[in-house]
Amino acid sequence: MDLPGVASNNARMSNPPLLRAERLSRRFGAHRAVSAFDLVLARGDVLGLLGLNGAGKTTALQMLAGVLAPDEGRVEIKGEDLARAPRAAKRHLGYLPQTPPLFEDAEVEEFLHFCAELHEVPTAHRVMAVARALARCGLQDVRRRMLRALSGGYRQRVGIAQAIVHEPAVVILDEPTTGLDPAQRMEMRALIQSLRAEHAVLLSSHLLSEVETLCTRAVILHGGRIVHEEALDARQSWVELSLGAPPELARVAEMAGTDAVEQIGPDRFAFPLPSDLAVLGRLLTHASRHWQARDFTLQSSRLEHVFTSLVRDVPGEHG
Repeated sequence: MDLPGVASNNARMSNPPLLRAERLSRRFGAHRAVSAFDLVLARGDVLGLLGLNGAGKTTALQMLAGVLAPDEGRVEIKGEDLARAPRAAKRHLGYLPQTPPLFEDAEVEEFLHFCAELHEVPTAHRVMAVARALARCGLQDVRRRMLRALSGGYRQRVGIAQAIVHEPAVVILDEPTTGLDPAQRMEMRALIQSLRAEHAVLLSSHLLSEVETLCTRAVILHGGRIVHEEALDARQSWVELSLGAPPELARVAEMAGTDAVEQIGPDRFAFPLPSDLAVLGRLLTHASRHWQARDFTLQSSRLEHVFTSLVRDVPGEHG
């Protein structure tokens, strides 16, 4: 499937890439969990990796974080090759897995000092780094609490604090709001959005609404492959057209006045809503007369269409 806007989105990046992944693939036995995964992140990006359970999101994030070695492909973090210079690359990386890596018998502040040391924050800067992480994550009031005594929301905050205590360029968060109540989820979303000013952020989720709320860009992963990418801060409505006598794709593109036309089924086409509605009117008139137009709908974004189509096609994912 073509990915509308991917090339133009990357070309518009004014900042140098902080994370670059090229053709990442990983198998587990005969099962290919991730295939030909490409990604570029710059400062200010909050990219949502969206997919159903089992789509390959966690495997992709583990390869990007250096937890799992890819069978093929490479990852570069702020210019450092993750395979060739893992220690140098990981200085620029913060990672929160699905289950926060917490020492239950440590105090919050004590634990963050330990994490700062692991991340090689210089001793002279360590107190300031921990204080800043506590403040950014709203943890000052619980800094003397034992980790085992914290609520789920605070545990996630500590998880993010350990990921940013060394002020990395790239922050990777795997399902950061899973298991939180609505109030905790809102607080966590606000915290994640605040990271955008100083970091490139990549997070995974299976919740469309969460990605649309939090992210500037979204990637949909399905069966281990990227099937769609979209810039969420520049969304536009898309037209979907069903035809009884569908023509060649190029003919629809000519009538729609855009090269961003996709054939999304044997008789269905999708393209951005034209800014000049007269163009749409002429297209619909022509489709009615010559292509046996059956149906015409508007979608708020291609992201919504692609994701809901996947949900419809996979049993057990409708709730």
